[in-house]
Amino acid sequence: MPHFTVVPVQDNSPSNYDSLEGINWVDYRDTGQGEYPGHGDTVSSDGHGNHKEDSPFLSSSDSASKRNDFYDRNLALFEEELDIRPKVSSLLSRLVNYTNVTQGAKEHEEAESADASRRQAPKSPNMGTLMGVYLPCLQNIFGVILFLRLTWIVGTAGVVQSFLIVLMCCSCTMLTAISMSAIATNGVVPAGGAYFMISRSLGPEFGGAVGLCFYLGTTFAAAMYILGAIEIFLKYLIPQAAIFHPADIHAGNGAMLNNMRVYGTICLSLMAVVVFVGVKYVNKLASLFLACVIISIVSIYAGAVKSIFHPPEFPICMLGNRTLVRDLFDVCGKTVVVGNETVPSKLWKNFCTSDNISSAHCDEYFFHNNVTEIKGIPGLASGIIKENMWGDYMEKGQILEKAKLPSVDVHGSMETFGFYVSADIATSFTLLVGIFFPSATGIMAGSNRSGDLRDAQKSIPIGTILAITTTSLVYFSSVVLFGACIEGVVLRDKFGDAVSKNLVVGTLSWPSPWVIVIGSFFSTVGAGLQSLTGAPRLLQAIAKDNIIPFLRVFGHGKANGEPTWALLLTGLIAELGILIASLDMVAPILSMFFLMCYLFVNLACAVQTLLRTPNWRPRFRYYHWALSFLGMSMCLALMFISSWYYAIVAMGIAGMIYKYIEYQGAEKEWGDGIRGLSLSAARYSLLRLEAGPPHTKNWRPQLLVLLKLDEDLHVKYPRLLTFASQLKAGKGLTIVGSVIQGNFLECYGETQASEQAIKNMMEIERVKGFCQVVVASKVREGIAHLIQSCGLGGMKHNTVVMGWPYGWRQSEDPRAWKTFINTVRCTTAAHLALMVPKNVSFYPSNHERFTDGYIDVWWIVHDGGMLMLLPFLLKQHKVWRKCKMRIFTVAQMDDNSIQMKKDLATFLYQLRLEAEVEVVEMHDSDISAYTYERTLMMEQRSQMLKQMRLSSAERDREAQLVKDRHSLIRMGSLYSDEEEETIEILPEKNQMTWTSEKIEAERRNRNNAPENFRELISIKPDQSNVRRMHTAVKLNEVIVNKSHDARLVLLNMPGPPRNQEGDENYMEFLEVLTEGLERVLLVRGGGREVITIYS
Repeated sequence: MPHFTVVPVQDNSPSNYDSLEGINWVDYRDTGQGEYPGHGDTVSSDGHGNHKEDSPFLSSSDSASKRNDFYDRNLALFEEELDIRPKVSSLLSRLVNYTNVTQGAKEHEEAESADASRRQAPKSPNMGTLMGVYLPCLQNIFGVILFLRLTWIVGTAGVVQSFLIVLMCCSCTMLTAISMSAIATNGVVPAGGAYFMISRSLGPEFGGAVGLCFYLGTTFAAAMYILGAIEIFLKYLIPQAAIFHPADIHAGNGAMLNNMRVYGTICLSLMAVVVFVGVKYVNKLASLFLACVIISIVSIYAGAVKSIFHPPEFPICMLGNRTLVRDLFDVCGKTVVVGNETVPSKLWKNFCTSDNISSAHCDEYFFHNNVTEIKGIPGLASGIIKENMWGDYMEKGQILEKAKLPSVDVHGSMETFGFYVSADIATSFTLLVGIFFPSATGIMAGSNRSGDLRDAQKSIPIGTILAITTTSLVYFSSVVLFGACIEGVVLRDKFGDAVSKNLVVGTLSWPSPWVIVIGSFFSTVGAGLQSLTGAPRLLQAIAKDNIIPFLRVFGHGKANGEPTWALLLTGLIAELGILIASLDMVAPILSMFFLMCYLFVNLACAVQTLLRTPNWRPRFRYYHWALSFLGMSMCLALMFISSWYYAIVAMGIAGMIYKYIEYQGAEKEWGDGIRGLSLSAARYSLLRLEAGPPHTKNWRPQLLVLLKLDEDLHVKYPRLLTFASQLKAGKGLTIVGSVIQGNFLECYGETQASEQAIKNMMEIERVKGFCQVVVASKVREGIAHLIQSCGLGGMKHNTVVMGWPYGWRQSEDPRAWKTFINTVRCTTAAHLALMVPKNVSFYPSNHERFTDGYIDVWWIVHDGGMLMLLPFLLKQHKVWRKCKMRIFTVAQMDDNSIQMKKDLATFLYQLRLEAEVEVVEMHDSDISAYTYERTLMMEQRSQMLKQMRLSSAERDREAQLVKDRHSLIRMGSLYSDEEEETIEILPEKNQMTWTSEKIEAERRNRNNAPENFRELISIKPDQSNVRRMHTAVKLNEVIVNKSHDARLVLLNMPGPPRNQEGDENYMEFLEVLTEGLERVLLVRGGGREVITIYS
């Protein structure tokens, strides 16, 4: 399908994605806002801070276009409702002028003040996959761990286990990216990233809990990047800048930690000021920081290739098999030759008490072992990978040793411990997993920018998955290259003490170690700035959602929307990470929070897939609930593998936030046993549902199926239940209702038998739902009672399904079609949708399978999107799954049919629906003689039936007159309650005293009946009926022409006339409209949007 972009235009009101969460009820009043062309797209409030959207899909145009619509000859059948159910061409033209760009929404980020945003037209999204998703994800994924810790991880865990660590972490993020791609392509995702996706998929409780976890993870990521930058600065760039110095070489690393705290606090303050002054500077420098990362990585690969032919010279000095700190001496030897004299070296002086070689008292280990020098970088062709294949985990303080070197195993003095390279922390596989995982995070960068992307639904999956693939390949190849090029003791040397305080990965790089040092420094600073920029905005988004009341203050900011208070809190939390001062301690903390976030992204995708909500239609097809569960399980496993106590704390924080949001003022109830728990859960769920109607994206048809029973209390049309089961597929609510005419006191047993018969048929047709039979004196009143009172609390129907009144033309009794039209009016008054399957006996059973064919949608007027949603729901069932969807719409003389087709394709693309699109042009032709004759026959038939009913009523009156001539009679008692409303009797005749004159007059009237029938020939049809018949005939012609071979035709059902005298004509119009079609589903919306382009 070609790609179309919805072009944004300037609107009088600033775009606010807050409104997208509103409930789109149709306003049936004329708002009189026709003076602004784009004013249909506004946001209103209900007075409680809950924004509602006057949707552009259901808003009316100006009064002039209304007048044009009303007198459109080809749509006369729909003219009485065109003010609330607009023509499709009107809808599409409004849709094109409606922006789907919500990146600048006030809820998440306001780059400009409100006045400025009104003056400036929003920019069209123009970022592609490369610049909008791929490169930002690369920049966020590559980070400090790659440069500062990956060599140490490879040396400690070995190539095999390091490969496993990278595989676990990258597999986890890849599975999460697949789930995230499904969620992100399920409509338009405004700014807010993971928080928005989870909160809108799993609800505010999960959203708030995970949103805060993601916020804390991002904040601690800022602290980790700052600590990484300070480590590079103090260890490798300017070691002289240290403020605190160890008392001697034997002192621990306390002085270094204090230096990290001081410089980290200064760096954090400077970065916070930069972010406060202007985010645009951070964004401008982003490409520079990314270039630093890429150059650094390229230099590693270049150095690895160069090491095959010419390995860099970084000799390692070994005493026995122990590694020595290289910068504490100059020559790797016990003695040196000065002139012709052998004198002790500086190394000798470190281990011995005297310069006299013969009489000096030396450290015992130094005395018994030789000093040797080995290559620090043997090179890619050296075969060193065999030694580095397996791990060497160490305890804190353990000296780095090379196992293959000869060594006399004697204890040395503790005073000389500082001259050896030793482990600063105890290592284990689980610890290394926690330290490495942050280098796999950053996959949300693309989804956070969805509003800036030209085609987010295409770019986010491709860009994110490509970025993860690229970074994974870099990590895997780096593990192998480090293991194949660098000596094991150098790999395990975290700070490069054995190679003269050089950054270990820098020793491999080409042309100089400084490329890596400077590049990694700038990349970590840039990553820290990005984290400090993103975290406050995330907190501001959570605060503005107002789901956590105590965070409300952090929703405020500067005049241009910058989150000042949120930035302050972010700085304080990041300072806690700085005070920890150890990169190895901070990394597992943020791993927990990110893993928690990814776990819920996977959960959201799995739940949506298994629930099969109608709005769940991702354009990204390569997902499965099993993959999401696997990703969720991996996240949970990694949390406990890396640090079980951090995992418990993180889950405890998330759980407390969840309960805080869920149970604000909630009443607890303790039941007795399982039944008590079930009742409590049901009551709690119903009370939760009572809060209001569902959001558009959660809307699915909750059916009330009206069944007719025969004299033996058997279901007359069981295929109505078959159709309901195919539409529902076991999801949502189905209530099957029927009406028994009579007195409840006398019909209770009959009611029970009817319910049992319906339940048996529901079981046969596999309809999961409830049954309700009511007894009423009038059938139409019973149906009205069902429509009003079925359901409980939030579990109420929103759609009515009823059968077509077959044989209404042949029957003199008007009750059937009067009841039908009255039900249509009741559903409209109750704001319920209506479906009427015509020729339902031809509908397929649950055992049939259509292997091909089409479901055709004839979209004449727009009344909420029911016509779009129903074929999608039917195609979920195995009967209809192989059918393809075609959408036809009607273009008038003044419509641009080519543009309409393009706009309709764009609309369907945004809805994630696969369908063929065709625009049928209906030219404004003259009313044919056939249409005129058909209208005339309809009116003659109607008049004739009235005369016949009147004659029948007169005969009944005469019989009653013979029975008791002198009684005072209520004429209404002679007829059924339905006939009372249909027979045209003058009101003054309802109660009368019969006299001989009146009897004679009645007889004369009866004798004149043939004259009345002859007058039928001279009837001239009403012009409005002619126009309606013209619409029905013309539409029927094009529908039969295009859809004669369709498996099912869905069609807008015109509303009944406002003047009830034309009810019988209305039935004729519907018959003409659907003639010649095997299966027709007449659909009438309930006055609200039921389908949305948004996630």
